[in-house]
Amino acid sequence: MPATDVFERDLAVVSNDPANGEYMRLALRAPAELLRRCRAGQFFHLLCPLIGGETPYLRRPMSIYGFFPERGELHFLYKVAGAGTRALFNLGPGDALNVLGPLGVGFRIEDDWHHLLLVARGVGLATLAPLALEARNRGRRLTAICSARHADVLMSIDYFRDMGADIVTVTDAERTSSMEHVEGVIEALIQKSGVDAFYTCGSNRMLMLLQKLGKRHGIPGEIALEQQMACGLGMCHCCVRPFMQDGQRVQLRVCREGPVFDIQEAMPW
Repeated sequence: MPATDVFERDLAVVSNDPANGEYMRLALRAPAELLRRCRAGQFFHLLCPLIGGETPYLRRPMSIYGFFPERGELHFLYKVAGAGTRALFNLGPGDALNVLGPLGVGFRIEDDWHHLLLVARGVGLATLAPLALEARNRGRRLTAICSARHADVLMSIDYFRDMGADIVTVTDAERTSSMEHVEGVIEALIQKSGVDAFYTCGSNRMLMLLQKLGKRHGIPGEIALEQQMACGLGMCHCCVRPFMQDGQRVQLRVCREGPVFDIQEAMPW
């Protein structure tokens, strides 16, 4: 179930700098009591400021990119795409940003999951970044298959490497990012060293691939889903989507029952 302790407060901006050619990394100063509640896979609802001529209305849900109690910082990764993210882009050190969270259900790592495989593309890799830190802290082996249009916009490669992960990169430019090729990479990895759990974020193609491989080899997994949200608390039912549980089609709220779900229960959207 989601965490019951949720914070709503203004946090000071530490930095707001480019992460690569497409994405920005926003770092906020956060108290230890808030950071201790964060889990990999959870998100915050951000109240984007009315600056730079932008007037965003609803809060924006954003996955946690990193939470660092030792530094007192909470990080987000975003791409400037609309009024909300354009407003975020105008924030500078010392400015305040109102946040609500942490919200939702995060990833889990079972005791017998020793070799974890992360598979994601683009900003989906940002959602999986805190999971890499947890895996390292718990002494688990980690392999990350990172996909992007081209090498210049591959996300979190250095971060995953610092977490001790084995990195496999696939790109459209190199014609290595097709699901057929990725399936071959994963099959080879399973045969060589075994995989205990899959993790991914967002992509329907990757969801269906990992569902197929999970059924074929009996490998469990989890997916963090992306969905439009209004309240972020489960009251508005804006983010409801279908899932299969015990052979039955059910409707669940991504913000409340998720955003992390069993990979075999999620349905392509």
